[in-house]
Amino acid sequence: MPLSAINPDNYEQLLALKIAPLIDAFTELGAPAPVVVKSPPLAFRLRAEFRIWHDGDDLFYAMFRPGSPKDPVAVERFPIASQAIQQLMPELLQGLRNNTQLRQRLFQIEFLSTLTGDMLVTLIYHRALDDSWEIEAKELAQHLGIKLIGRSRKQKKVLELDSVQETLCINDKQYHFKQPDQAFTQPNGHVNQRMIEWADRACKDLSADLLELYCGIGNFSLPLAHRFNRVLATEVSKAAIAAAIENRKRNAINNVEFIRLSAQEMTEAMSGARPFRRLAHLPVPLTEYQLDTLLVDPPRAGLDDATLALASGFRNILYISCNPHTLLENLKALEPTHQITQLAFFDQFPYTHHLESGVLLTRRTQ
Repeated sequence: MPLSAINPDNYEQLLALKIAPLIDAFTELGAPAPVVVKSPPLAFRLRAEFRIWHDGDDLFYAMFRPGSPKDPVAVERFPIASQAIQQLMPELLQGLRNNTQLRQRLFQIEFLSTLTGDMLVTLIYHRALDDSWEIEAKELAQHLGIKLIGRSRKQKKVLELDSVQETLCINDKQYHFKQPDQAFTQPNGHVNQRMIEWADRACKDLSADLLELYCGIGNFSLPLAHRFNRVLATEVSKAAIAAAIENRKRNAINNVEFIRLSAQEMTEAMSGARPFRRLAHLPVPLTEYQLDTLLVDPPRAGLDDATLALASGFRNILYISCNPHTLLENLKALEPTHQITQLAFFDQFPYTHHLESGVLLTRRTQ
């Protein structure tokens, strides 16, 4: 996204223009009028990453126009980033400028912040990191009051922790999350809270048990658990599953089981085509769960044919999508068995063409 596209005065108009081309396509599939969740126009993004461009002994944050990888655009301010990131950016840069050891062959910087102000910074290098680097990095991290990671090829140096602590307020209740380095988290925390609240309302008349695919660190699993008797939540990432299990304990939620399985593997387990030892810890056999509702939040490519076939057997499908175009294709495939009863658009990514969507589908009665 070019910085010139950031125009808070035109935010409402830009959002309307982004949504307008999609309305007809969803309407043709029988969707009701959408709920639209807006973003704060500025300071909404909890993650940011920048290349570092060196100019002699100086360095600066840089972005690049498409097709111009050798023509850096200096980034002096980044108003869509969280206030914590915006405040830290110049302070960190000055600390790096003043330290030969830390700026040597520094390639990229990644920021991960939270609504509660926690901050993790990753410095990525094109060189090995030795003890001298670690001494200087610890001093800088202590001076700035941040957590710091150093990365280079086949090397990761964690100075304190490689995660941040987030608290989300969902319908006046607080949920606490460990968010690890490099695990997927929603980049727009304000919209994420409203998205979970929408999903919670969508589930208010549902019951029995829930199966969730692509659960990540439990972003949806834990706040929605009170709507169901039991929840099975799957994710392929080891780091995300470990964090999800810890987050379950932190929030004292006892009816959710997290399983490290891919969507394809869970499809095989559900059909009985293949047994998995990773299901052995379940309190009851998989066949005894009453899995009436499926929750999916897949990658941009959407659901594959096997997962769509699995989804068609559920009474209810709650589908969160980061790509409305693949969502529409998946909805067309599910149209013979399910109808759209609720639709929402969540503006996670203002000033871009990207749009998060949510639909609740229920099985057709005839």
